[in-house]
Amino acid sequence: MNIRKIKNDEIVFLAEMLYEAIFIPEGHASLPKDIIKDKSLSKYIDNWGKDKYDIALVAEINNQLVGAIWGRLLNAENKGYGFVDHHTPELSMAVKSEFRNRGIGTILLKTIVSEYKSLGIEYLSLSVDKANSAAKLYQRLGYSIVAATETSWTMRKRIQ
Repeated sequence: MNIRKIKNDEIVFLAEMLYEAIFIPEGHASLPKDIIKDKSLSKYIDNWGKDKYDIALVAEINNQLVGAIWGRLLNAENKGYGFVDHHTPELSMAVKSEFRNRGIGTILLKTIVSEYKSLGIEYLSLSVDKANSAAKLYQRLGYSIVAATETSWTMRKRIQ
């Protein structure tokens, strides 16, 4: 497996991974693919790469992209589900279902920390559905709950 920065011609893969990142509880119907065009989700990938805090890494196995993690610095006027403040990039991550539970997410999470540390970022945040098994991964890697809704947690980790 290879973890690397995303290439410009692979940005479309972020849209695929954004859809994969939407948690659908077992037994529930899938959402339509165009749900990612909704402004509440499209903000995570629209005009990608225009800001130095737009960082995306991909996991590649046998020349096939199998997962991605990306972060973006949002603001209070355009905040995401895991928004903490305008100094904290919000992470999104997904791994293709057939490649899950192999440690790919752990490696992606650890690798993106290095990228943001080099930019002087102090914290990273994310949002996770309480029923999503990834919540345990985030907690194991040092993310703590800073806000909660009925169904999700906003989590943050100090990286500096």
